[in-house]
Amino acid sequence: MGERISSFKDLRVYKLAFEIQQGILDISKRFLREERYALTDQIRRASRSIGANISEAWQKRRYVAHFVSKLTDADGEQAESQHWLDTAAACDYIPDDQRKAVLEKCLRIGQMLGTMMASLKSAVSREVSLLSSVLGLRSSGVIRNVRHSRPV
Repeated sequence: MGERISSFKDLRVYKLAFEIQQGILDISKRFLREERYALTDQIRRASRSIGANISEAWQKRRYVAHFVSKLTDADGEQAESQHWLDTAAACDYIPDDQRKAVLEKCLRIGQMLGTMMASLKSAVSREVSLLSSVLGLRSSGVIRNVRHSRPV
């Protein structure tokens, strides 16, 4: 865990998202031509949006609410990618073993994003508790409003 992260490209979750994106691109090249503006477009857009939202989250990491919002969007896109993979398999466009392999990666991304958000929430709670004790505040109502707007 001691690796230095200087860019979103260093994040393991981003690397996995990029891997999924490229895998889905390869898989979708075999879809029927008539699916070009329907299934093919949807699955490619969703898979590309996972990494795009992670990269945006990284750039907005100083602001908790923006960071979490983009991570949540990335999680939504991985779930949408799962839907389109299931649809493609139901149409017999991809073999089940390929679908399962990509789905496992999507689920892993979901777990990683969930861990990132939970860790952030925990860190913010510790900071708020520390700040409350330093300032002698008993009510967390004042601090609660600051949680999502202050830089991390």
